[in-house]
Amino acid sequence: MKKLLVIAALAFAGLGVVNAQEGSLNGGVNVGFPTGDTSDLSSFAMSVEVNYLFDVSETFKVGPSISYLHYFGKDIEINGLGTYEVEDSGFLPIAAAARFVASEKFSVGADLGYGIGISPSGQEGAFYYRPMIGYSVSEKVMLQATYTGMSKNSNTVSNFGVGAMFAL
Repeated sequence: MKKLLVIAALAFAGLGVVNAQEGSLNGGVNVGFPTGDTSDLSSFAMSVEVNYLFDVSETFKVGPSISYLHYFGKDIEINGLGTYEVEDSGFLPIAAAARFVASEKFSVGADLGYGIGISPSGQEGAFYYRPMIGYSVSEKVMLQATYTGMSKNSNTVSNFGVGAMFAL
């Protein structure tokens, strides 16, 4: 696991050095509201993200993205047997990000990759996807709405999120 994280970090850092295209480093935060079966086990989610997007054209950008996604467990009642406390769970999604600038204020995009299970111990990873819509408040700040999903063996952990992305 440590080797995978080191390799991912080096690949992420190396892309900025190897590629001579112009790009931008961005960081953001999101608050998510669990959906589907996830809402039975989690009260809300939070994530932080860093990406580096290369300008392919004036309206299209691509690049690597890494984030940390945390679902906060909640207490659930089990058929009169008492209350069970669901553990928090954490994931480290490593993805390729793409953004299309639809207008001066709006953009759409998606992240596709793999979410590595971090916690609790033994948490499995899954295919990670995150479509998004962004609204630029200024040159440095974008508000965004996202859907985050991680799927494996017909099980999906997901949330609808809102947040902000900042040009660093």
